[in-house]
Amino acid sequence: MSAANVVHLGVKELRSLARDPIMIVLVVYVFTVAIYAFATAMPDTLHNAPIAIVDEDRSQLSAEIADAFYPPLFLTPRLTTFAEMDARMDAGVDTFALLIPPGFQRDVLAGRSPGLLLNVDATRMTQAFAGSGYIQEIVNGEIRAFVQRHRSAASSPVDLALRVRFNPQANKSWFSAVMELINNITMLSIVLTGAALIREREHGTVEHLLVMPVTPFEIMAGKVWAMALVVLVGSVLSLVFVVHGVLGVPIEGSVPLFVAGTALHLFATTSLGIFLGTVARSMPQFGLLLMLVLLPLQILSGSVTPRESMPGFIRFIMLAAPNTHFVLLAQAILYRGAGLEVVWPQFVSLAVIGTVLFSLSLARFRKTIGTMV
Repeated sequence: MSAANVVHLGVKELRSLARDPIMIVLVVYVFTVAIYAFATAMPDTLHNAPIAIVDEDRSQLSAEIADAFYPPLFLTPRLTTFAEMDARMDAGVDTFALLIPPGFQRDVLAGRSPGLLLNVDATRMTQAFAGSGYIQEIVNGEIRAFVQRHRSAASSPVDLALRVRFNPQANKSWFSAVMELINNITMLSIVLTGAALIREREHGTVEHLLVMPVTPFEIMAGKVWAMALVVLVGSVLSLVFVVHGVLGVPIEGSVPLFVAGTALHLFATTSLGIFLGTVARSMPQFGLLLMLVLLPLQILSGSVTPRESMPGFIRFIMLAAPNTHFVLLAQAILYRGAGLEVVWPQFVSLAVIGTVLFSLSLARFRKTIGTMV
């Protein structure tokens, strides 16, 4: 192998990528807009939910219940009428509509159990189910305080000291931003390397490489280091300027250690991209194949749902996936400030998986080139 050939072939890949505006836009988008949008949109927790209140009681208790709903959980309630309640719900203006019937305060003070009507727009699933519980707690709390003439918390026989570590405010964007960055690193590294190989096949430049004094190993190595470098630089810039700078996510651990883990991960995923590029015969086939491979990798790696909630055989199978170990080391370094003495098993696993994937991809690449001769 000639190191100079590998360098020149990698530079050729970088120049080819620079002349592809669609890929350039994709790289910029996934490391900026995609991460920001995923971290800030569709929160899992209740946030600024629109609620309307039909107050047919017009009492002190009903007024206190209405005043108990305020941002950031709910928007300021809109007082409406019974006739408008269903129309606003049908139009999608309100997620919740609370009806307080006449004589509600009188029945509460008399010791009866009056009913309240809560309409919920369940098409907004995230806010609907979380908001129903919040509304029930708020209404019960206001009624209890009104009857007892004071607010008091129920005493517990156990004094629970709650300490929230690594994310004291339970801010969803802190978790979502880093996980989206990890998923985009995996996705983009596979896309760039596979697309680079298919683009050369479609343009007929692979045949030009075959008549040059270069080996399949040098061709593949050039593609791997070039595409890995693009993703690595983009991930570091995104981590520093988008995740930490714009979104304000604290970085607890060593950025160089995270970069080293990312480089090992890219060694594995770019090799996987080459393998998929040799299997697919066109860009549409590569896109379909990518969905079959990428979605299970991301969903079952632990970046979307905890691995502990998955069946045992799924957790065992996913140990062969590189992004499973990458998620573990990224969370440990960026969230908890872990050092090499903690994440070295993930580093070793990524090195082994990367070597196996590179060897399989190289064998497949040689076979594919052999059919072109």
